[in-house]
Amino acid sequence: MQKGSIRVQTENIFPIIKKFLYSEHDIFIRELVSNAVDATQKIKTLSSIGEMKGELGELRIDIDINKDNKTLTISDRGIGMTEEEVDKYLNQVAFSGAEEFLEKYKGQNEANIIGHFGLGFYSSFMVSAKVEVITKSFKENQSPVRWECDGSPEFILEETNKENRGTSIVMHLNDESLEFLEPERIRTVLQKFCKFLPVPIFFEDKQINNPAPAWTKKPSELTTEDYQGFYKELYPFSEAPLFWIHLNVDYPFNLTGILYFPKIKQSYEIQKDKIQLYSNQVFVTDEVKDIVPEFLMLLHGVIDSPDIPLNVSRSYLQGDPNVRKINAHITKKVADKLEEIFIQDRKSFEEKWESLGLFVKYGMMTDDKFLEKANKFFVMEDTSGKFYTSDEYKMATETLQKNKEGKNVILYTTNPIQQDAFIQQANKRGYVVVKMETLVDASFINTIEMKMENTQFVRVDSDITDNLIDKTENTECVLSKADTEKLKAMFDKPLEGMHLNVEVKGLGDGAVPVTATRPELMRRMKDMASMGGGMSAWYANMPDEVNLTVNGNHPIFTNILAEKDKEKQEKLVNNLSDLALLSQGLLSGNNLTSFINRSVELMESK
Repeated sequence: MQKGSIRVQTENIFPIIKKFLYSEHDIFIRELVSNAVDATQKIKTLSSIGEMKGELGELRIDIDINKDNKTLTISDRGIGMTEEEVDKYLNQVAFSGAEEFLEKYKGQNEANIIGHFGLGFYSSFMVSAKVEVITKSFKENQSPVRWECDGSPEFILEETNKENRGTSIVMHLNDESLEFLEPERIRTVLQKFCKFLPVPIFFEDKQINNPAPAWTKKPSELTTEDYQGFYKELYPFSEAPLFWIHLNVDYPFNLTGILYFPKIKQSYEIQKDKIQLYSNQVFVTDEVKDIVPEFLMLLHGVIDSPDIPLNVSRSYLQGDPNVRKINAHITKKVADKLEEIFIQDRKSFEEKWESLGLFVKYGMMTDDKFLEKANKFFVMEDTSGKFYTSDEYKMATETLQKNKEGKNVILYTTNPIQQDAFIQQANKRGYVVVKMETLVDASFINTIEMKMENTQFVRVDSDITDNLIDKTENTECVLSKADTEKLKAMFDKPLEGMHLNVEVKGLGDGAVPVTATRPELMRRMKDMASMGGGMSAWYANMPDEVNLTVNGNHPIFTNILAEKDKEKQEKLVNNLSDLALLSQGLLSGNNLTSFINRSVELMESK
């Protein structure tokens, strides 16, 4: 038996390992199981090249709990270690890295750095009062050995009895870590970190992992059912995905994975952080913000790359050239896939647009390279259900929907039901109105309008139909100038919470008596302000700017102007004004109550 001191100059390595290396102590299971996987993969390699004699036997990793002894044991059937190797790897090599670690990282709280210094095994001391290593090497004529350490620099190394090749790590759990004697706790951690490790892992006599997940196979080996089955494995309670992209790159970086486009019915269902990052099938994190482009954080799935620097700070990660290349590659792959589907099966693409549109619009707003590609497959659905690309919409509307500045005007609705009257009036003119009714559309319109040349977005209810496309055409008003002034004065009344601009115009056939509209620019400012704070709140609380357009050519005004009962005349005028405001959802509180009471009075009067 050998006793000795671990050769490290500082004696504060174990307290630091216990309290500092990982913010989540359960990661020690990932570290130790990953080491067991490495040992197993090594024996397979040695056997394949003839350096290991004899049978491999069943290669597996076993995790066992002993509540009576308060131990948690992780065993493998890998290469094992000789006494010399135990002394070298557990007592010397790791701690040469420990000093560098202490120098570089003391005082920080950065996870995933133990493995970088060969210290993964020592994460066991975060939860253990004592750790035993019982190991037998694959090499012939080597005795099995036992190493023991209680977290101080002192250790014991002696020969022991062990029949089978491999290594067992026996953790005598400390009082603060007895939670790891509960099977459900272990099962949860294994599901999180070890679900797809490439060696069978058994716990309570059941295999808990899938050693050959879909992303490790070639696309040619997989069927649609395989991809959908793997999605169900990742997200058991989700609907089937729309489609997926299989990533498989080996130059200039290594990257595999499958990204799924989830089915999203409403934009408020968007869930980020659904992409899992692995390194050689070891789960690392589901925070992939710097690796995956921001707009693709809406995707689900798995990315696996040994080339992503997991052991350094986030600021370094952001500047890493491999990360930038991976980010750009994923963007290109997604854009290429969307274009391919659009070209090959446009009908299917359009049927999926309710969900796809969120990804595409978000990408066009935030990534200029994606915007360039997306122009080929970005579509807009009009109120009749027909889809247009940007170029198709421009061609279909070029004659009627160009303003006097030569800009193409895209008319849109944010609420086809509420804005139905405006849509019908626009359609009568031959205008094409597209739907922009998701939560991202307000931002999308503002951003894209600045990026698209000679294009202006105008909401269909932002003005009367005659003025939606800014042209020089005017319909003559049949009223005299005196009657026009009189009518304007009747409608020009103060309303709580609103600033009214009243205009009397001669409108064409079919136009309603009074139309309330909110100017496009002012409404956009208020809409955007309502989402922000600070000065934005000041804009959001400003009175609504409302244009009230009175159609002087409507026959109802002949009767109103001729009405001798001034009180009734005023009520009729106020009701027409309120009906217009009601159509825009601008009537509420006292104004709405007054409208209801007045309507009843008018129906009761003779």
